[in-house]
Amino acid sequence: MTGKERLVQGGELQNNTFRFVGMVLIVLLLLFPAFAQAQKVPVLPLDSVLQRIDANNLLLKSYGLKAEAYQYNAKAATAWMAPMVGVGTFMTPYPGQMIMDGRDKGSLMLQLEQDIPNFAKQNAQKKYIESKAKVERATRDVTLNDFKAQAKKLYYAWLVAQQKIAVLDKSTQIMQTMKKIEEIRYPFNQSKLGSVYQTTAKLEETENMKRMQLGEIGKAKAWLNSLMNRPGNTDFVIDITYEPQFVAASNLDTASLAMARKDIQKMDYNIQSMQLNIASMKKQSKPDFRLRFDHMSPLGSGMPKAFSVMGMVSIPIVPWSSKMYKSEVKGMQYEVEAMQMEKAAMLQETQGMLYGMQYQIKTMQQQITAMEKKIIPTLQKTLDVSVLSYRENKMELPEVIAAWEALNMMQSNVLDEKLKLYLMIADYEKELYK
Repeated sequence: MTGKERLVQGGELQNNTFRFVGMVLIVLLLLFPAFAQAQKVPVLPLDSVLQRIDANNLLLKSYGLKAEAYQYNAKAATAWMAPMVGVGTFMTPYPGQMIMDGRDKGSLMLQLEQDIPNFAKQNAQKKYIESKAKVERATRDVTLNDFKAQAKKLYYAWLVAQQKIAVLDKSTQIMQTMKKIEEIRYPFNQSKLGSVYQTTAKLEETENMKRMQLGEIGKAKAWLNSLMNRPGNTDFVIDITYEPQFVAASNLDTASLAMARKDIQKMDYNIQSMQLNIASMKKQSKPDFRLRFDHMSPLGSGMPKAFSVMGMVSIPIVPWSSKMYKSEVKGMQYEVEAMQMEKAAMLQETQGMLYGMQYQIKTMQQQITAMEKKIIPTLQKTLDVSVLSYRENKMELPEVIAAWEALNMMQSNVLDEKLKLYLMIADYEKELYK
């Protein structure tokens, strides 16, 4: 091979190597966005959080299992008792007795006995037990509503904490600018050393406030993870663009509340269950039956094989027996009446409470609107003018800090009022669908 041929072959090998490296780089560049996307912290909207609680919370699952257990218990209520089988002797003389005839030796006896339940009593008991499953499902709905209200409050607290951090970040930028100006002016005797220390202290105070809000976020994240049946340190973020909206109920009459509130539905199921129990207790006045068959095989000669068939029926209407179920029926009837009155009282109280919460929420909305559109813009203009005057060396730093603190305090107050409003909305929704 000549030197020229070797040179051409080496150039082709080098070109192939460059092509391979280029292809690898292209593949890595294509895969990097997918890898970065996989590592991205998931954003959970409020609806997604509530759906996960509904699907994964362990306490809510337990109510479903209890309801299934009652369904199987109801099937067991219609079962019959197992038959009884007995083997022994009949009219057998004691040892040592004088036997005059082979017929006196007695018989070997086989006995079969079966209790025959009253079907009306069994069906009534079955319906009563099945009604308990409905109560458990209603209890699940009540618990889910409580969990949703708790999750909303945690979500709103996290949301407001994020907004407070954003406000503090902006305040930090302003104070850092003040500090730089003071540090520049100090060597020229245009500011005091104490002013530099004052800005440093204000910056650290702001950082402490940020740490406090981060603590609130950490607490909310851990509790929400717990409600969703996830490890408390599972990382996720919320939708910071979300803003809770208040929608007043169009109708707050007691009939509408009875349809909407889960605890009232649970009480209705409890009343229905007690009424079915009353019906079951009344069926105790019906008789039960028993069938018995005896077969005797004589031990001696001269006696034929014999049998005995006997049917028995209970008499539950006798005074000493009927007293029990009649008294229980009367007691449960009073309990049902008491629960119905309690239900009416709860509906009336809830109606007044919800009307009061509506007025309070509307008042809070008006207050927040006034603070955001009138007070905060005025304080912001005051701070802007103060900073401009300070840069032109026409105002002292303490006056600027006073304007800065006034704006920060008002912005913090607005966010505090927003949090109160959001929590009030969560409580309103909880009471409306409790």
